[in-house]
Amino acid sequence: MMMQLFYILVFPGFLFLCLMALAIEYFDRIVYARLQNRKGPPFYQPLADFIKLAAKEEIVPECADKKIFKLMPIIAVTAAVTAFFYIPIWGYESLFPFKGDIIVVLYILTIPTVTFFLAGWSSTSLYATIGATRTLTQLFSYEVLLFLSVLAPALLADTWSMSEIAIYYSANPAMMLINIVAFFISLVAMLGKLEKVPFDIAEAETEIVGGTFTEYTGRFLALFRMAIDIEMVVGASLIAAVFLPFGLSMGPVYGFLFYILKVLFIVFLLSLGRTVFARFRIDQMVRICWKYFAPLAFIQIVIILIVKGVIL
Repeated sequence: MMMQLFYILVFPGFLFLCLMALAIEYFDRIVYARLQNRKGPPFYQPLADFIKLAAKEEIVPECADKKIFKLMPIIAVTAAVTAFFYIPIWGYESLFPFKGDIIVVLYILTIPTVTFFLAGWSSTSLYATIGATRTLTQLFSYEVLLFLSVLAPALLADTWSMSEIAIYYSANPAMMLINIVAFFISLVAMLGKLEKVPFDIAEAETEIVGGTFTEYTGRFLALFRMAIDIEMVVGASLIAAVFLPFGLSMGPVYGFLFYILKVLFIVFLLSLGRTVFARFRIDQMVRICWKYFAPLAFIQIVIILIVKGVIL
């Protein structure tokens, strides 16, 4: 029981995720800056921003649903942390593996986005309501892509267990090449889930101030920012576990080092993506996802079913 509490609260649980999230935010911001020929922030900037926000006054709008307004940041962080417990990190098994855990991870990762919507809607601010509506609209676009892209490798491995998926592709590394389309689609979907450029329509500061989080201040806003950073770590970990299961058989130390490198590589690709593209309109985002990437995801599944039929 004590070891499980240590895993949940310290490593690789809440405390580790918070520190990892701050480090990944710095890496994302420094790569984004260097790709734009800027210097970028110092290494302590994410922590300084969090402390500054947490120390500020918390203002709750008079007409807001106060319970929902205050509860949503906590639920967002909790959901992002919980999803991490079912993803393999330095070995083939996660902290709490079971059959079908990949479905549970995908389900839990939708909860932070729902909290963003409820947070904006409950604040009753015009800007926040528009941002909340855009958040929900995006959810029905990129979430399907993420499910299709991540579940495609599971079909070939013939399992819904992340541990068994990792074992299958470690034993059959050539099969990972078949999932290359799904890998890039998952990166696009992750940009949408994190609401980063070019899919930052819900927080478009030049249009709707701060979007969903317009009315949030103090530690509430700090928790939301932390939830987004943790979600980036968890999303990158999920993509690494499904598409890049390297180094899992090398022991906990080397396996953990490989895990860090894989996460940094995926975050680098996300930073590169948001450097290359400009912000899309919400209608453009929906059209691109459903007109181009959704058919590609279905084609990927068809290819996998054909390959699976040939193998069998």
